[in-house]
Amino acid sequence: MRFLCLIVTDCRRHAILPVDVKEGEHVMPVLGMGGLFFRARDPDALNAWYRNHLGVGAGCVSDPDARPDEWTWRTLGGPMVFSAFKADSDYFAADKAFMINLRVSDLDSLLTGLRDADIAVITNPEWDHPDVGRFARIHDPEGNAIELWEPPAPAA
Repeated sequence: MRFLCLIVTDCRRHAILPVDVKEGEHVMPVLGMGGLFFRARDPDALNAWYRNHLGVGAGCVSDPDARPDEWTWRTLGGPMVFSAFKADSDYFAADKAFMINLRVSDLDSLLTGLRDADIAVITNPEWDHPDVGRFARIHDPEGNAIELWEPPAPAA
């Protein structure tokens, strides 16, 4: 028996529900995100900002077994939430169609580095939950919200 996981979200509370996939049923061939493309007033400067402050973008590597290349960001596998929100949601700015959520390790160290670089960091203890993890928000130089998510440590 194989399982497909369906992620049901309630803003910050995530439940992973196993869905039974019967033998012979078609499983979708999508393996994961292949890229995120968005418009920027100054793409070169914004790409450099993401690389320098978050280690995100072409040439960056977060997977210790991967080798960098000039085109891709080699990421470490893990959970990812893909979810549409209501048009009037206050989860992120009403004038933005999306918000980037980055899965991080050692959130405290990252936030210290961001603050040292004079990047405004927003935290709220109400956002954090032991079953979901810890959160913080920043904005890139073009005003795009970035949610930083440190998942909880795996159970021992």
